Amino acid sequence: MRQLLAAATIVGLVLLFGQALTDFGGSATDVVIDDGIYFALELGGAIACLVRAALVRDRRPAWICIGLAILVYSLGDGIWGLFFDRGDSPWTADAAYLLFYPLCLAGLGLLLADGRDRVAARLWVDGLIGGLTVGAYVVAFAYEPVLNASDATSAQTALHLAYPLADLMLIGFILTAFATQAWRPGGVWVLLGLGMVAFTVADTLYAYQSATGSFDDDSIVSALWPYALVVWGWAAWQPWRPRQIESGFGLQAFAIPAGFAGLAVALLCLGQFTDIATAAVLLATGALLIATARAGWTFREYIRLLRTTREEALTDGLTGLPNRRRLMADLDRAVALCAADPRRSQTLAFFDLDGFKGYNDGFGHAAGDMLLDRLASRLAEVVRGHGRAYRLGGDEFCILLDEAAGAGDPIVEAASAALREQGEGFSVGASCGLVAIPSEADSATHALQLADQRMYAAKDDSRQSSRRQTCDVLLQVLREREPELHDHLEGVAALVVGVARRLGLSAEQVDEVARAAELHDIGKIAIPDEILHKPGPLDADEWRLMREHTVIGDRILGAAAAMRPVAAIVRSSHERWDGAGYPDKLAGERIPLGARIVAVCDAYDAMVSERPYQGSLPHLDALTELRRCAGTQFDPQVVAAFSDVIAALNAQTPPGFERTRDGVR
Repeated sequence: MRQLLAAATIVGLVLLFGQALTDFGGSATDVVIDDGIYFALELGGAIACLVRAALVRDRRPAWICIGLAILVYSLGDGIWGLFFDRGDSPWTADAAYLLFYPLCLAGLGLLLADGRDRVAARLWVDGLIGGLTVGAYVVAFAYEPVLNASDATSAQTALHLAYPLADLMLIGFILTAFATQAWRPGGVWVLLGLGMVAFTVADTLYAYQSATGSFDDDSIVSALWPYALVVWGWAAWQPWRPRQIESGFGLQAFAIPAGFAGLAVALLCLGQFTDIATAAVLLATGALLIATARAGWTFREYIRLLRTTREEALTDGLTGLPNRRRLMADLDRAVALCAADPRRSQTLAFFDLDGFKGYNDGFGHAAGDMLLDRLASRLAEVVRGHGRAYRLGGDEFCILLDEAAGAGDPIVEAASAALREQGEGFSVGASCGLVAIPSEADSATHALQLADQRMYAAKDDSRQSSRRQTCDVLLQVLREREPELHDHLEGVAALVVGVARRLGLSAEQVDEVARAAELHDIGKIAIPDEILHKPGPLDADEWRLMREHTVIGDRILGAAAAMRPVAAIVRSSHERWDGAGYPDKLAGERIPLGARIVAVCDAYDAMVSERPYQGSLPHLDALTELRRCAGTQFDPQVVAAFSDVIAALNAQTPPGFERTRDGVR
């Protein structure tokens, strides 16, 4: 932008220097040189616009109109130049000059309307405020002196003043364009604005000098018209800047209209000390009134925005239910109301979906979001008239009831049923924790924490009960099929729990890993006895069949929804840290952590146990072997945690007793 302004300034200086050298519009002997350069500059602006319209399709009608406007104005100058030296003032020249304005206005209007983006109404108002303010100053400091100095006929004076008045209309359009560009216009509008300012200055000075009889065709004023038209031709070839649609709440939303309003106030104050034209006072007053209305409009928009922002901050974006922030505010209010009225009681119910993670993983996040939205709508409908429903995030929901309610009450049962959905291959339900307010909680934070604890206790009971029942059935099958294999699995499970806790896993994750340790060889029930109990090494085909047992175990466990997290661990329990394991060749942290834990504990238990094809290793030798394979077969972090657990167990062994893989004896 700075480069553009500098270039426009250089063009103006060149034209002014040319004016001084050639005396544009001088005597008849200079017509060929002086007027020829003058008209060539003006025609150059017209040609630039028309050629641009011919070669570039975008905004073609606008540049055709502007190009024709400059061409008509140039013809008017040609006509005026032919008759000026004779002392005549041909009406055809004035007609051409006046025709320039509607054509130019049409072109600017087409440029202003360009684009499909909806421009905020306040931007148009800002342009109107600027136009009225500029108009007030022009009337005050240009029109009044012209009228006072004029000794010509009223028709001639009106004609002289018509040009600056029309210029003001164009300036108003350009200011509106500036406003719709958020007062950061591109090169096109900047050059159009510079040209229009030069045009207005020239017309205003011409009107004043003509009224006083001091106009000199050789003055610098004469260079301003071709400068304006050349700059307009230059504008036609500037890159078009797409309209910037902004929210309207930046600095410019106040600074620009406030600046114009300040100028209007300054003019009205000046009118208290000196005579100012009534029209200028009216224009300044109009600008000030519109600016005041604009400020009120902006304030109203701010209030609306703050209200909307506050509502969005308290609403869950996915389901439309109130969010955690709204719940905390409502809980604070509920605690205060119940404290003020001892007879009043309310109930907080905290729900967490069971089975949603499996549904989300199996059907995708989009389907999961749709399910959450359906469940939220049902929950809100169920509690309507009894309280309010909330979504806290993820798969957590709450309801705050306006009455005391227990676990078996119809409203709580209905809320639980609303959060339940079943279909082919999935089952989603909800665990619930209830808290009575104020008898069980005297603050919002305490109520939410207590409800959360009770919900997770219910979830653990339900999950472990379902998982334990399934696990017991499968373990009984395994015990009937392979009693010794069952003993091995129990030994691995005992070690796994300690390592999982050492690594900081949650209670639910520890339970999943423990179940996986108990069942990680469940797929071996499908392996023939002659392979499973072969005393010597297995051949390639036998190994290929043996390695299928993790996939078989995954299929067996995956048939129960509650066991699917366990099934994933079982499938990967024989993967290696270096990627050389089976069945999926996973490596590093791509292997589930639970599977890495099971692999270490399984290997240790196998080494210290008697097998048909190998004897047992001493405890320290088994640990040494684990450490040697850390980083290749096993996760080094898991091996380190296992070593710590074994060391802690040994430290607790009473004197005179021996620690075995099955305990202390």
